[in-house]
Amino acid sequence: MKRTYLIGAALAAVLAIGSVVVERKAVVEAATVQAPRFEVDPFWPKPLPNHWVIGATIGLGVDARDNVWIIHRQGSLEAKEQYATMNPKNAECCAAAPPVLAFNAAGDVIQSWGGKGEGFDWPSSNHGIDVDHKGNVWIGGNGRGSVPAALAHDESKMAAAGAVHDSFILKFTQSGKFLMQMGKPFQSKGSNDLANLRLPAKTLVDPKTNELYVADGYGNRRVIVFDADTGKYKRHWGAYGNKPDDTDLGPYKPNDPPAKQFRTPVHGVALAKDGILYVCDRTNNRIQAFKTDGTYLKETFIQKETLGDGATFDVALSKDPGEKYIYVADGSNMKVHILLRDTLEYLTSFGGGGRQPGMFYAVHSIATDSKGNIYTTETYRGQRVQKFVFKGVAPVAKRDGGVPWPVKR
Repeated sequence: MKRTYLIGAALAAVLAIGSVVVERKAVVEAATVQAPRFEVDPFWPKPLPNHWVIGATIGLGVDARDNVWIIHRQGSLEAKEQYATMNPKNAECCAAAPPVLAFNAAGDVIQSWGGKGEGFDWPSSNHGIDVDHKGNVWIGGNGRGSVPAALAHDESKMAAAGAVHDSFILKFTQSGKFLMQMGKPFQSKGSNDLANLRLPAKTLVDPKTNELYVADGYGNRRVIVFDADTGKYKRHWGAYGNKPDDTDLGPYKPNDPPAKQFRTPVHGVALAKDGILYVCDRTNNRIQAFKTDGTYLKETFIQKETLGDGATFDVALSKDPGEKYIYVADGSNMKVHILLRDTLEYLTSFGGGGRQPGMFYAVHSIATDSKGNIYTTETYRGQRVQKFVFKGVAPVAKRDGGVPWPVKR
């Protein structure tokens, strides 16, 4: 009995030593991996004027002067968040901010506008904002709306075709002057319609070619490209560069083979300087990379087991000369993932679910400024924009970096 006990104790000791060795090896290996490091700025932006509050914040862009643009949904605010606008006035606070807001680097509001106007259709549920190299502001939408009475006789036909109100994108100046509308409400005919969108989620303009790329979107299953000045159609494609197909794929199942088509929503796009386009196929939990002509290159999955809203909400690139890193906003798992761009290798993440600075409730959009800082917005009841200050590249301590709270120095 004593001999058996001694052998067991020795074996336990060996296993314990082995565990420590493996753990130390993992730490050493992790330390050899480098990734950008960030700290949340809990005081950015500054308090909004006029007792304004923002609702679900579903678009984000940074212009050439590092001004930060957001778009939010006034209709997502609760009644008590708008007491100051009631008749009679219920209290001093609060009022819905205009849908479009721009902040300078210091966090001051420098532009505010948006909503219905003459000569264009405002989205029933705005979604996505981008400022191109010429300073133009682009806005999409993902609202289905109600079929107007004038078209009621065609309602069943329109419903079968997937017709929705937000079948267009809008182009404005930075002061809110309307410039162009591409597409018309309730005219979408599906993922191979060349004239209309269907619930477009996000846009970007390639400064080299002046081509507009649209993640299209919540109704269609494609990327589509137009001339940014004329609106002329150029090309479009679906997952793997295939011709898009609107066949219902059914619910996402993590163990199924990768879907040959995008699921809805096709939610985000980012274009690298070397001409590689990254596309967020949100509920398939993947990012696919393409040449700008639609040629498929590669893909990666982010937290593949994620169900519901999916993991790949939006994507942005680091601002070093080679754009070495990819940042992925994950609104379901409430964090930002950091990947190597050339291999799509996963490095680390930051964030976590919560409402304190540096945490997220449904992080939705992500963008970077010229200094490498990250900005994020949050949808649903998140209702905010946050800034994460770039602190250089450092060894990765662990796969899940947690809340990037400022370090005392």
